[in-house]
Amino acid sequence: MVSNSMFKNTVLFLLVLFVSCGNSTNLIGGPINTSAVSPKTTVPIKVGAERIDEYAPLLKGKKVGILTNQTGVVQNPQNNNFESTVDFLLKKHINIIKVYAPEHGFRGTANAGELVKDSKDPKTNLPIISLYGSSKKPSKEQLKDIDIMLFDLQDVGARFYTYISSLHYLMEACAENNIPVIILDRPNPNGSTVDGPVLEMAHKSFIGMHPIPVLHGMTIGEYGQLINGEKWLNNGIQCKLTVIPCSNYTTDMPYDLPVAPSPNLPNMQSIRLYASLCFFEGTNVSSGRGTDLQFQIYGSPYLKNMPYSFTPQPNAASKDPMNKGKLCYGENLSNYAVKRPLDLQWLLKAYKNSDKQSTFFIPFFTKLAGSTTLQKQIEMGWSDLQIRESWVDGIQAFEELRKPYLIYNK
Repeated sequence: MVSNSMFKNTVLFLLVLFVSCGNSTNLIGGPINTSAVSPKTTVPIKVGAERIDEYAPLLKGKKVGILTNQTGVVQNPQNNNFESTVDFLLKKHINIIKVYAPEHGFRGTANAGELVKDSKDPKTNLPIISLYGSSKKPSKEQLKDIDIMLFDLQDVGARFYTYISSLHYLMEACAENNIPVIILDRPNPNGSTVDGPVLEMAHKSFIGMHPIPVLHGMTIGEYGQLINGEKWLNNGIQCKLTVIPCSNYTTDMPYDLPVAPSPNLPNMQSIRLYASLCFFEGTNVSSGRGTDLQFQIYGSPYLKNMPYSFTPQPNAASKDPMNKGKLCYGENLSNYAVKRPLDLQWLLKAYKNSDKQSTFFIPFFTKLAGSTTLQKQIEMGWSDLQIRESWVDGIQAFEELRKPYLIYNK
């Protein structure tokens, strides 16, 4: 795990990634991990974007659009350096004419939920179409002249991480405009773990569009096949979808991301704790935004018997953090050995110890949980085991539903 000093600010992060590509540093885990492989093999995992021989023929003579951001990178096998998939494909004479950007923008600098405007990429001079501005779904005009669309984003396997929602809208728009989509697949850092309550469609939002558990245990390529196969797009429309799988990969392999997937997930520890601590985003408790330990600490002014304290302040990754300028008490989990990707112990502990239980939950919690049930269970004093038992049927049903769409562990 990298020291937190490597992520003191997002500006440095972007400078290293896009200006100094010759630096062979893994931005999320120290020295580049070229051996993110199963103990059964010594062959490195190759992500979909790196398997250009598999998809370049599909792009020949086509005007190409690509939905990507700073996580869309490929590794040079000769020097282990990373470069943007866009830059890589342009060097291969792929005719990319537009870049489409999700939440956080093309270069990954925007705050969570911050509107991102259309712009032009200063490095490539390509137009950047924001899909996190006035509309999250590409319009017919925005897709004009596109013959085929690439999708290359690094997901983290959580329902409320919005890259899968961006995928949904891209597939829907392309289906409506008869544009094929190619997903360049990437591993899920949370592996095949399926966990958490299933979303009820009455509480559908951009942070939860589908009836799935909090952790879906699929790569983004597999998830795209699920969206398409289950006809979750508008009016049951389906898009012409191709997935370029990772090679030398199964979902039980450990995989450290080479690039931070968003400004407030700066390292692998934050990614491992994200599904657990993101529930605090729907409470009066800080999840560490406004510090350099985002999603590795939690606390609020109303947990004064807790052992750790911090004060959230605006920074490059969070302009208006929860409990800004207030001394918060909680726990530091930056060195905690994470046992499972979704752990309720900290949420239950914080509620039990809060001096402000009546205002502990805010309406956003229901969107994160996907129903009103979890909040009610916590307020009634249900134990971790009781809550987990209530998830079993939903998890089992989803595991059956996803089976036809799995690529790696069938």
